[in-house]
Amino acid sequence: MKLDSLKPLLDHEGALTTVCIDVTKPDEVGDREIRNRWGALKRSLEHQQAPPESVAAIAEVVLRPTHVPGPHGRFVVASGTEILFDRVLADAPAREEAFHAGVPSLMPAAQAIDEAVRYLLVETDRNGADLTWSGIDIPDEQVVGGHDVMHKVHAGGWSHRRMQTRVEDSWERNAEAVADELDKLVAAHHPEVVLITGDVRAVSMIRDAVGKHCAEVLVEVPGGSRADGVKADVFAGRLHEAMEAFRARRRDVVLDRLREALGRGDGGVTALADVVEVLRRGQVAELVILENAAGVPAPLGERRLWVGSDPLAIGIRRSEIESLGQEPTQVRADVALLRAAVAQDAGVTFVEEGSVALMDGLGALLRWTDPATPHEAAPSYGADHGRRRAP
Repeated sequence: MKLDSLKPLLDHEGALTTVCIDVTKPDEVGDREIRNRWGALKRSLEHQQAPPESVAAIAEVVLRPTHVPGPHGRFVVASGTEILFDRVLADAPAREEAFHAGVPSLMPAAQAIDEAVRYLLVETDRNGADLTWSGIDIPDEQVVGGHDVMHKVHAGGWSHRRMQTRVEDSWERNAEAVADELDKLVAAHHPEVVLITGDVRAVSMIRDAVGKHCAEVLVEVPGGSRADGVKADVFAGRLHEAMEAFRARRRDVVLDRLREALGRGDGGVTALADVVEVLRRGQVAELVILENAAGVPAPLGERRLWVGSDPLAIGIRRSEIESLGQEPTQVRADVALLRAAVAQDAGVTFVEEGSVALMDGLGALLRWTDPATPHEAAPSYGADHGRRRAP
């Protein structure tokens, strides 16, 4: 997933204060729990000598109610009294953190963006549809058909057949109106997936009427309805399953490309040193990071890298930054890697441990290669041990 929304943070001069906190409010004492969590993070920031005005500005944000139900988090970046970035995370963060340095800690926001799906939910009946967006700042809307002969009559004879024809024609016209609007919205806003639910016949007619591009991203989710009385918890569960299935397919596309690149020994690299090298050269199209069951990029552990003022000034050794004429600073590896990836407009994909064999829990798909690019020796690529660099 692209991390475009985080890029302005890299252009900011001066130290940044970053906080990722679980702001779930489970019951009436939830405020107290959130304040306790914030208290621990505040002490960490004070220990790191974060400016008091930044700590106060972040406190005002994270202690403000989100009015969001269920587990969720908040990711905030501040400079002085200014809040540079504030995002409510769809899930509680795998780990809370408070970080003050010349570069922001982007991992929580990157994981949240990777989990997010830009979708359009279509709840339809034979009269039209309600359209609801997620992940895109576009107003929701209704599509109402202009044909109002909506119900078949229970009678016989010629008049009965005539009425049936008029009713079915109305259904088809209304379905075409919904399909036409969906085609326009898909072309204009490019949702990753269009989820459709509701009246079974209406869903079928809309599926048949949409154009090719919409049909390619259309997924049916049973159990929803425009009318009251739908079992909201059951439908929410099916919607969650559809989202998880889509995320899995999206990850699999990246993993298949990476496996192919590593297998042929060109177009992809693995191991920390090689990933750092291609990031420094601006070659990365997609950075791939393994995370454990708790959502933590465990293979990176507490490893640290050297960085300079330029986000692409990244190295294993201090001398690599000094050779660029920049002042070296040592930071956590995940901070340095994500900073470099965002700076070169690379995407970031998080995958479960065991889904692909990667040295140091890292891999990268490349935009381009040349003779100086690290290359994997395909015969030695495997899941258990190391690998050799191709000569």
